[in-house]
Amino acid sequence: MALQVVLVILSLLPLLEAQNPEHANIIGKPITNDTLSWLSGKWFYLGSAFRNLEYKQEIQKVQAGYFYFTPNLTDDTILLQEYQTKEDRCVYNSSKLGVQRENGTISKYEGLVEHVAHLKVFMKHKGFFLTFFPEDEKNWGLSFYANKPDFAPEFFTVFQESVKGLGMNESEIVYTDWKKDVCSQQKKQPEPEKKTE
Repeated sequence: MALQVVLVILSLLPLLEAQNPEHANIIGKPITNDTLSWLSGKWFYLGSAFRNLEYKQEIQKVQAGYFYFTPNLTDDTILLQEYQTKEDRCVYNSSKLGVQRENGTISKYEGLVEHVAHLKVFMKHKGFFLTFFPEDEKNWGLSFYANKPDFAPEFFTVFQESVKGLGMNESEIVYTDWKKDVCSQQKKQPEPEKKTE
């Protein structure tokens, strides 16, 4: 009888973890080919809230930003081409992101340091979250992105509620200001092709 009780409790653990309200709105599902295809194209960085001091200082420099995702389905990578307005000038960066399909994360190396983010897609709102350090409350971070700079108010509310769910205040959110964007005002670059191999 005791063995049956233990087996029932163990079988319910995944359900209990999935209902953890702290992470309910910020941790996504495994990444599929459909997810990667949906992510292909142009995205706008809208805002973030971070407890990690290094990340917080970095996002405070970004006045506006947009980027292109070009997934490669065969080697589980995403080509990232980003344009950020920092200190009233345009900064371009190109890098490759790794995709860890099973745990729903994407990662980027800077030198020997790997930065990992959990991907949470909101197809209904045409946007997504990237969650950083969900297991470490001293370093929690959450960023949100949409396919256009004027996002749906409901998506904004979901983001604010998720930030509060992590124990942070709305005052900790740093938003971008599309009016300060200088990258799109400079000579127009041809948009990268939407291509998934």
